[in-house]
Amino acid sequence: MAITVRKLAPALGAEVSGVDLRKPIDAGIFSEIRDAWHEHLVLRFRGQRLTDPELLAFSRLFGELDPPGPNPYGKPFLAEFPEINVISNVKEAGVPIGGLGDGEAIWHCDMTYVATPPRAAALHALEVPSGGGDTYWSNQYLAFETLPPELRSAIEGRTAVHDSTYNSAGMMRKGMKEVTDPREAPGARQPLVIVHPETRRPALFLGRRRNSYIVGLDLADSEALLDRLWAHATQPEFTFRQVWQPDDLILWDNRCTLHRRDAFDPAARRVMHRTQIKGPAIEGFRATS
Repeated sequence: MAITVRKLAPALGAEVSGVDLRKPIDAGIFSEIRDAWHEHLVLRFRGQRLTDPELLAFSRLFGELDPPGPNPYGKPFLAEFPEINVISNVKEAGVPIGGLGDGEAIWHCDMTYVATPPRAAALHALEVPSGGGDTYWSNQYLAFETLPPELRSAIEGRTAVHDSTYNSAGMMRKGMKEVTDPREAPGARQPLVIVHPETRRPALFLGRRRNSYIVGLDLADSEALLDRLWAHATQPEFTFRQVWQPDDLILWDNRCTLHRRDAFDPAARRVMHRTQIKGPAIEGFRATS
């Protein structure tokens, strides 16, 4: 039996059908899934009513799991499954059961503020609102390939600060303090262009905009260059929009995409369980490599 792969948008994204992720996946089918993932960057599997152990088992096919990044509450949302992060606006007895709330989550790449960010993430929809909360991904291979020559030249060999102070919903992480000068922001220094470890293709690697700084530039010059890069990298023609249904599972490559989320009705319930897979060390790209 072979899977079926259907493109969802010209730039990236594909729906995979013909596989039940609750069951063991043989090597041949997994090879097809992995190849589709490398080609389309974001894969959607519909109608997958997974338990948490089943979500973990599927995620581990792609490699060792990476624990979730720190949340504002300082402890895992699921004590029984600490490898799973909960993305939700729901509160029980006044206490959030998950993170990121109901507001907009700005464009970002996950956990690039650590030296070795996760290579992939899987997000499983348990409850979704009737409207809003859509998620978007942007293809950063295309973003790099279509850079104007002068912009590509301006960033060649350069690194940027990836701030760890705030999450993508704008909440300050536990133990952090306000940053007023991006040059002093805590977090990893990452190449602005990386080489994907499997496909060997170069990709723009921006992390997130807030408190970013291009090392070695005057602050004003860094801000202007970053503004141009972000405007280019998030153009609609590079993106795929996911309108969620219950039991959707999305798998994405965290090294060559950015993603964001729309806000939604605070009175609605949105509950998602998320895993992430450890990545290898980041490799910078040079035109002569």
